[in-house]
Amino acid sequence: MSQPADPDAVRIGNLEREDAMRILGEHFTAGRLQVDEYDQRVNQATVATTRAHLRVLFTDLPAPYPPFMAPPVWSAPPPRPVGAPPGAIPVYPGLAPRHDLGVSDKSKVVAGILQLITPFGLGRFYIGHTGVGLAQLLTCGGFGIWTLVDGIVLLVNGGTDGYGRRLRD
Repeated sequence: MSQPADPDAVRIGNLEREDAMRILGEHFTAGRLQVDEYDQRVNQATVATTRAHLRVLFTDLPAPYPPFMAPPVWSAPPPRPVGAPPGAIPVYPGLAPRHDLGVSDKSKVVAGILQLITPFGLGRFYIGHTGVGLAQLLTCGGFGIWTLVDGIVLLVNGGTDGYGRRLRD
């Protein structure tokens, strides 16, 4: 079910009507409404079916208003890390290589060559990425293309082992 285009066309319930009547009572107590005008507006609130019907009861009154008439509260975006350029894409922990963990005992050259000579993801098993290794094993390395590209990438860029440490050169 789709939402109506106009938020004031949303149907209201007893809670919204009671809130409107309570707040009209506050305006009456503050002396902003005369007795007959207060009675008229409360009667209109009791038969209101949409937010628009309630909104017209408050157009000439200052705050307080019913909760649905309150402006939306927007939260500020999280602060940028110090030194991050504007518009930088945040790096989430676990997705980037963990340089603080040190260097792996696994070699990027060995992993790359294993990927190039075997179309079954042996290089991925060697560095501890068993999920990718199994996927390459089950698909025969994407008919050899996936393991070929993966081997070249491992040789050129390196990568990480199963613990997130950089592969040694």
